[in-house]
Amino acid sequence: MTIEHHDLVHEFPQLRDRIHELKTGNTHFRKLFDEYHTLTKSIETMETGAMAVATHTEEIAKKRRVHLKDELYKMLVA
Repeated sequence: MTIEHHDLVHEFPQLRDRIHELKTGNTHFRKLFDEYHTLTKSIETMETGAMAVATHTEEIAKKRRVHLKDELYKMLVA
């Protein structure tokens, strides 16, 4: 099974420079970015089967990631 990567640069390659700018200059963005990155790694681990979790747990994590991605995107395009 191929795991799709969801890091922000893969999600928004056209915003690479803006991501870097906000990561280094906006503490709130950095906090959300770090949470998104950590959550994405955890979800990828769940998807590979390396960490056995209930489907519900994985779904909750994915919903949180979508919420974070939406917040981050709004900051990126503001």
